[in-house]
Amino acid sequence: MRKAALLSLILAAAASLAPLHAAAKSPVLVELYTAQGCASCAEANVHLGKLAERPGVVALTFPVDYWDYLGWTDTFAQPEFTERQKAYVTRLKLREPYTPQVVIDGREEAPGLKTAEVDRLVRAATSAPRNAPDMQFIGPRRVDVGSGRVPAGGAEVWLIRYDPRAVETVVKAGDNRGETVVQRNLVREIQRLGSWRGRPQAYRLNEASDEGLKTVVVVQAANGGRVVGVAQKRD
Repeated sequence: MRKAALLSLILAAAASLAPLHAAAKSPVLVELYTAQGCASCAEANVHLGKLAERPGVVALTFPVDYWDYLGWTDTFAQPEFTERQKAYVTRLKLREPYTPQVVIDGREEAPGLKTAEVDRLVRAATSAPRNAPDMQFIGPRRVDVGSGRVPAGGAEVWLIRYDPRAVETVVKAGDNRGETVVQRNLVREIQRLGSWRGRPQAYRLNEASDEGLKTVVVVQAANGGRVVGVAQKRD
């Protein structure tokens, strides 16, 4: 009887610890909107690299294309990135998109040059309570999103892949002609995987277009709303 009682206590203790492991806090999502042709973006690019080193933060660089008319076509910009930023402009009630802009968790934004303000917003987001659904990668081609509370207006699941290296680009025209632009965590792919209705659901992941890209899955309120949860795939 004593052995049975001891075994019961051990199992109960193990069960009580399991939820603590499952309830790991979702990282803060930091998005920098920038461009190789943006003359004032260099400092923001550097600061994004520093944010990328912070525990509990996923910091991503989204190059936009609306400065291409100045004479240099951004080599990494995609129209989808510009559309994503425009959704934030509408949601956050801004007048127009601009660079460098930093968006934190889809809730707050600040000019990328105001690094102290960006840091304050990131710290606040890191310490804020979060109620993200459990998210788990199953093999290389699937992610499971658990149950949770859905934001008003619904939620979407996004696949984002980025290059974790510091990438150097020599700009040969426009306002930054002759300059070498250094960018970290450049987003290379973004794909909407589907909607999330608060119930457990599996989503299929496509194969990465290039080797070495890191994978992030984001659950977010529709149309550029607040970020509900973030999961980083471990290699």
